Amino acid sequence: MTETPAPPSPSDALRFAFGTLTVLPVHVTRWDRAAARGGMLCAPLAGLVVGLCAAAVGGALLLLGGSPLLAAVGTAAVPAVLTRGLHLDGLADTADGLGSGKPAEDALRIMKQSDIGPFGVLTLLFTLLAQVAALSELYAGGWARGAAAAAVAAVTARTALTLASRAGVPAARPEGLGAAVAGTVSVRAALLCAALVAAGCAAAGAAFGPYGALRAALAVLAGLGLGELVLRHCRRRFGGVTGDVFGALAESAGLTALLALALG
Repeated sequence: MTETPAPPSPSDALRFAFGTLTVLPVHVTRWDRAAARGGMLCAPLAGLVVGLCAAAVGGALLLLGGSPLLAAVGTAAVPAVLTRGLHLDGLADTADGLGSGKPAEDALRIMKQSDIGPFGVLTLLFTLLAQVAALSELYAGGWARGAAAAAVAAVTARTALTLASRAGVPAARPEGLGAAVAGTVSVRAALLCAALVAAGCAAAGAAFGPYGALRAALAVLAGLGLGELVLRHCRRRFGGVTGDVFGALAESAGLTALLALALG
């Protein structure tokens, strides 16, 4: 008779989230569906830590006399470093797969190749340029605005992963991170997590006045909305999600939140 695995502890969930979504020295103690569920619900917390680290670097550069542009470059570099560039790599691979115009099986094979094609290069280039431009604009309005935007964008990016792990979203491959987390989170839990993140970001944005609260909440919703569009397109093209698709979702959602804050 097969024993039912024990429910994961909060520590197991946090370890899964930080161990899979960051390079912080965290040992993943459990790698099963239950732990994946808890880990993906904790994904926004991993994003918050990444965002705060990015904001700290940007703030330090400004205090040392750096320009908003230099602070923006430093802020954009931190998430790449803290993820070993995995999300950016996933974005590039997904762009190559989508841009190939080939059937799902061939597109997935292209995404697994170690090299980056022209679609991936262009997507990375414009994504990073947009990130730096938006952050520079926000830092020009003061360190606090740039720091808050960095945190909001990072949390939004990881919340998009929580939503993409909801029930009903299949994996495109039988192995990898996508297969490990696909469908692990209930729809209700995913939506509740997204609502809490939007409320938390709105509360933080309230420090800049009532309009700041609204702008932060709308930035989160815009980022998650764009992430949902990307997710649906990838499901149609690939048949489900992969680790690369998760990277593309994170980068797309985070950048959209940044742009919404910069243009608001």
